[in-house]
Amino acid sequence: MLIQLDHVKKEYEDFTLELDMHIPENRVTGLIGANGAGKSTTFKLMLGLIRPDAGDVKVFGKKAGELSAEDRQKLGTVFSDSGFSEYLTVQQVGRIMQEFYPDFEPEQFYRRCEYFHIPQKKKIKEFSTGMKAKLKILLAVSHDSHLLILDEPTAGLDVIAREEILDLLREYMEVPGRSIVISSHISGDLEHFCDDLYMIDKGKIVLHEDTDRIMEEYGLLKMSEQEFTGLDKEYLLRVRKESFGYSCLTDQRTYYLENYPMIVNEKGNIDEVIAMLVKGERV
Repeated sequence: MLIQLDHVKKEYEDFTLELDMHIPENRVTGLIGANGAGKSTTFKLMLGLIRPDAGDVKVFGKKAGELSAEDRQKLGTVFSDSGFSEYLTVQQVGRIMQEFYPDFEPEQFYRRCEYFHIPQKKKIKEFSTGMKAKLKILLAVSHDSHLLILDEPTAGLDVIAREEILDLLREYMEVPGRSIVISSHISGDLEHFCDDLYMIDKGKIVLHEDTDRIMEEYGLLKMSEQEFTGLDKEYLLRVRKESFGYSCLTDQRTYYLENYPMIVNEKGNIDEVIAMLVKGERV
């Protein structure tokens, strides 16, 4: 197991985060939730930047706060508010990476920079948002990292730039034993990229599910009040009152297709699942 968070609790004056998460090898795990839900705090716990008030956080089988320099070289990270000085050039950054990471592959790194049209002699401050984002990913995957922790790596990018980054991450995952933990506000990125999803709301995990199952078995049921009254509610996760009657979230869409063919039964997407889990009421 690359990451283990067991009965983890982190308390602040007006916010408490409680987590149980396990990230195995060969897995792309998405972390979703609104701003302030606890995603960034979760990443900081994984990296040992903050310590839990209770529970255990382990990375590569060791406590996150006790990782050696060699262990940290196996980590690749991307955060919106971190990175190299923007007064450096890519060539200067490459030389710094060679000093700190014995497994840094300069030839491959510069070749990829050329492929992604990232100038090597310009200062980073002159780059576009997309170029800066691609550079961060290239640096994270260019030193044989075993685990990537990526906080909103595609934020602010156009469709083409996002797809280029996701293609680079898919290539990274072709090597056995690697994993990625990624957060994104763009549900489409997660739907087609992640193997499983954790959703955090107000400091608690409210959903952990394989992405394929969300796309296939989660559904949004829409019905009148009369239909709702006669509905078997055993497999409903959330309910919301609407002007026409009720919307219901289920993780057993097939059951309702077979037993209630008269009601509207739509495949769920991640945005709808998030909205219903946050705004809907428990049955």
